[in-house]
Amino acid sequence: MRTDFERVSLTAEGAVAILALNHPDSLNAIGPRMAHGFSGALAEVENPAHGFRALLLTGEGRGFCSGANLSEPPESGGPLTAGAILDELYHPLLRRLRDLKLPIVTAVNGVAAGVGMSFALMGDITVAARSAYFVQAFARIGLVPDGGSTWLLPRLIGLARARELSLLAEKLPAEKALEWGLINRVYEDNELTDEALKMASRLADGPTAALALTRRLYWDSPGSGFEQQLGRERAAQDRATATEDFREGIRAFRDKRPPQFKGR
Repeated sequence: MRTDFERVSLTAEGAVAILALNHPDSLNAIGPRMAHGFSGALAEVENPAHGFRALLLTGEGRGFCSGANLSEPPESGGPLTAGAILDELYHPLLRRLRDLKLPIVTAVNGVAAGVGMSFALMGDITVAARSAYFVQAFARIGLVPDGGSTWLLPRLIGLARARELSLLAEKLPAEKALEWGLINRVYEDNELTDEALKMASRLADGPTAALALTRRLYWDSPGSGFEQQLGRERAAQDRATATEDFREGIRAFRDKRPPQFKGR
């Protein structure tokens, strides 16, 4: 299966949906046209009829996403404030990735700059090519960080490093990003796609109903007190123990065999 959307492609490898940003001429800068294609592709990923159980997000060509496409005018045709563009284009996509009921692997194959860096960090597991790099490019053009980066970065790498990246707008190579704990793994450039697909396939074979509950718990945890989070875990665990996957996991444990999870 391969479906082409506007500046985005969607392919299937088993139960893994591979969503690739596909405008290499701009290093996959995201503007209204790509945002529209991204939204359409996510609708297909979310469609239960396709049976997807994990999402792999990556970019075509030499870049993952070089940030906002500043040369592409808003679809409305009229002038919009920067804040309105965020509300119209980027925030809905970031929220959909946050709320997706599938685990997400992001494979950063090149530059991830500005809001492109935010999309890269939406993965539950983020892997990168050795030549890839990240950059909070906003200060270079007199803007402030957006795309949720002022929420994401302090929680991933701490406040001091987050401020450093945002104020100095220096490139962060993949290996340094790994050292800082920003990403999970680094692979040789020619190995990235295969290794990322292996990771996504492993997640797709897992108890994806429980994995969806797990990713929701982690998204909610920064705003929760300890007692509140204990309550969230209790409610999620009740839902997890009601799944077929839990019953299969128990049977497999007793039978000393690998479980065959169905995602329900």
